[in-house]
Amino acid sequence: MKELELKYGCNPNQKPSRIYMQDGSDLPIQVLCGKPGYINFLDAFNGWLLVSELKKATGLPAATSFKHVSPAGAAVGLPLDETLAKIYWVDDLGELSPLACAYARARGADRMSSFGDFIALSDVCDADTAKLIKREVSDGVIAPGYEPEAIELLREKKRGTYNIIQVDPDYVPAPLEHKEVFGITFEQGRNELKIDDEFFSNIVTDNKELTDAAKIDLAISMITLKYTQSNSVCYVKGGQAIGIGAGQQSRIHCTRLAGQKADNWWLRQSPKVLGLKFKDGLKRADRDNAIDLYIGEEYMDVLADGCWGKVFEEKPEVFTREEKREWLDKMTNVALGSDAFFPFSDNIERAYKSGVKYVAQPGGSVRDNDVIEACNKHNMVMAFTGIRLFHH
Repeated sequence: MKELELKYGCNPNQKPSRIYMQDGSDLPIQVLCGKPGYINFLDAFNGWLLVSELKKATGLPAATSFKHVSPAGAAVGLPLDETLAKIYWVDDLGELSPLACAYARARGADRMSSFGDFIALSDVCDADTAKLIKREVSDGVIAPGYEPEAIELLREKKRGTYNIIQVDPDYVPAPLEHKEVFGITFEQGRNELKIDDEFFSNIVTDNKELTDAAKIDLAISMITLKYTQSNSVCYVKGGQAIGIGAGQQSRIHCTRLAGQKADNWWLRQSPKVLGLKFKDGLKRADRDNAIDLYIGEEYMDVLADGCWGKVFEEKPEVFTREEKREWLDKMTNVALGSDAFFPFSDNIERAYKSGVKYVAQPGGSVRDNDVIEACNKHNMVMAFTGIRLFHH
């Protein structure tokens, strides 16, 4: 297949639309089911690049949950403990394959943002992963292949219209890439930067104890940022992104946005949230929305309006600011990556509130010393990578 006509571009009024290879060769993908659109393919290809790099960097199966050309979550296939399985709504599925664990983590980190995602998988999709995908609200999936049971399960999704793409894992893009804006063609070399252990060797803080686990988490953060719309910041813990702040004009707003998402991920694991009693038959998305309200400042309004009775079996206790802070103080050893340098130390102060211990950023700000000093104050380990990772 040399080209594929699409229904429309980014919006219904943008016609005609298609994807094709400029050199006239065959596309490196097959559409096995559905009719993916313009944005679906942007998410699919960026997601595939991300998980391919995660797999190469860690040796573990990887998955990402993409929305509007930025990842809502990304993770590698480490086992889920009982608490994570519960907050990701997969505790009823038994022991999951490593690839399914990767997607459960990628989807579960920020379930509200992942609603209606496009999924990318580094490995052949197995039945466990397909079972998980089938019951989530999702637009489609891209993978290098599908087991027979997996493809059968996925073809049943959305009444047979679910978007399933198979990518050629051996395809290597041309070294130059092009983009057209305002009728003008932009050309640049592809970002082929390899992120490995050496990427974090220039440690500039007093504390230089960068653990192997922290190196993996920092690699996940930087590879995730490589395919996240800039400006962007990514918090990672235990092999998965737990908070991604994408497309912000201000670095501190990236850090705050991603930090709030990381905080919410941790608050979901608190005894108060785990103890919530939902009404029978309540959908997962409705549970997610209810939890988001419960841990947010809006919950007092919900209590006052009496809306709690629509989702909970019994009226939950208020989760006070003091209780939240006490629980958040237990989150430790979080890794933080930034796609460009931190211009002010306020980013470090905000990151510290979300348990950040390890930091990777390019460095190069006139205030680098202030940022290093803030890290030293909190006994953080910070590496200067020396290279920016903007993605637009």
